[in-house]
Order: sequence, then structure tokens, then C-alpha cells
Amino acid sequence: MNGIQHLKDTRAQLVIQMEAIKAELPHFEAALQSAEIISQGRESDVRHEISSRKIKIDSIDLQLFQLDQKLSRREAFANRESLMATHIEDMANWKADEQELNIKRECLSTRLEDIRKQGEAEMVNARQAETQAATAYAQAVAWGDVEGEKTANNDAQKAAKNLTAATEQHRRQQLIITALEQELAIVEKHITEAQEEHGKIEKKALRLAHDALEEKWNEAAQVLLDVGGKLYAAAGLIGRDPTSLLKLEIPEQGENFGSWKWQDLTERGNQYRLRDLLSM
Repeated sequence: MNGIQHLKDTRAQLVIQMEAIKAELPHFEAALQSAEIISQGRESDVRHEISSRKIKIDSIDLQLFQLDQKLSRREAFANRESLMATHIEDMANWKADEQELNIKRECLSTRLEDIRKQGEAEMVNARQAETQAATAYAQAVAWGDVEGEKTANNDAQKAAKNLTAATEQHRRQQLIITALEQELAIVEKHITEAQEEHGKIEKKALRLAHDALEEKWNEAAQVLLDVGGKLYAAAGLIGRDPTSLLKLEIPEQGENFGSWKWQDLTERGNQYRLRDLLSM
């Protein structure tokens, strides 16, 4: 996991090469319209030159894409400790924001529910009072109760005023409810954003951890191969056939997609001498 500067230099050279090829294209494209080229019947040759250059450009584009991936991976790995610390801090901040927003959402939801219930109860009570006063008035009239009629009439007037006041209060409460609902929608939107941002950073952190673990795997594989090479060499020196090692296959992780097999043990084993094997 090294050679960052070498990759950058290679990338810069490829960009220069691609720009030079692109600069040649207008000349050949103009040549297609040249009377001389047309009269000589060389259009196919010119088209071949254009096509070959476009193929080279596409090839360089692919190389640049692959280089950018390697650079991104290696630079992230080189700064993995500071990057991971930043990711963890950012995730904690977004989680704290989400918790704070959840408290606000709970407060708004509770207040919204209270106001709705209060408004509905006030309207129900006001309508019931008006209905009861009207019923009492009708009963007083039916029974010829003059005093009861007066009382019921007064109660009906009071109930009507209370219903008017309750209706106006209900109208104002509806405005408050609408405002609270809008505020609640904003808070919920922020909660969703906080969750999404937390998720994005979490994925970055996991990718970084994954890449770091791949490199640890490769490093551990190298240690195992070194031991395996010594084991292979020692087995040969004492006349044993290391048959079990022939099954070896360790997949390489990260940028490459190869694997280490028993041939790698033989190559390493041939490098060791007796003194190397005895220095345990």
C-alpha cells in the first residue's frame, strides 16, 4: 500500500498524453473535408487515424479511472487514523442532532395533540350547552313555566355567546395547529437529513475499515507465507514431502485479485539457508 507519488506521476503523464492525442483530432477531422484527400480517395485512411486516436483516448480514460480509484484508496489508507477519527466524530454529532430533534418532535407532537383535544372538547361542550338550553326553553314553553322560560332563554343566549367565542377560539387554534404541523414537518425533515448524513458517513467509515482490514489480511498472509516458506525448506532438508502445503491458496484482498499458492512457498523456501531455519 504505497507508491502514491508514483501513481500521481503516472496519472499526470497519461493526462499529457491524452491531451496531445486530442489536439491531433481537429487536424484529421479537417482533413476529411479536404478536397485533396477526397480526390486521392484517402478518406478511409484518415478515418482510421481518427478512430485509432479515439480508441487510445478511451483506453487512457479507463487507465485514469483505475488510477483514481487506487489513489483514492491509498490516500485514504495513508490518512486512515485521522479520517476514521473525523468520521466517528461526525457520526456522533449527527446522532446528537437527531436526538435533539427527536426531543423537539416529541414536544411539538404532544402540544399539537393537546391543542386538538382541547379545541374539540370546547366545541363539543359549547354545542351541548346550547342544545341543553334550547331543550330547557322548549320544555318550559310546553309546560307553561314562565320563569323557567326566562331562565332557559338567558341560558340559551349565554350558550350562543359561548359557542361563538368557542368557534372563534377554534379558528385561532386551527391556525396554531397548522403552524405546529408545519414546524413538525420541518423538524421531521431535519431528522431524516440527520439520519441520511449519519448513514453516509457510516458507510465511508465502514469502507475505510474494510480497506484497512484488507491490508491487514494481506500483511498477515505475507507473514504466513514467510513461515510457510521456512516450513517448506525445512521439510525438504529432512527429507519430508510437504504434501499438505500443495493445497495452499490464500486470496489476495484489495486492489489485486490474485492468490498465493504453494509455488510462492517454494520460491520463498529456496531463499532460506540452514542458519535461517535454525534462528527460531
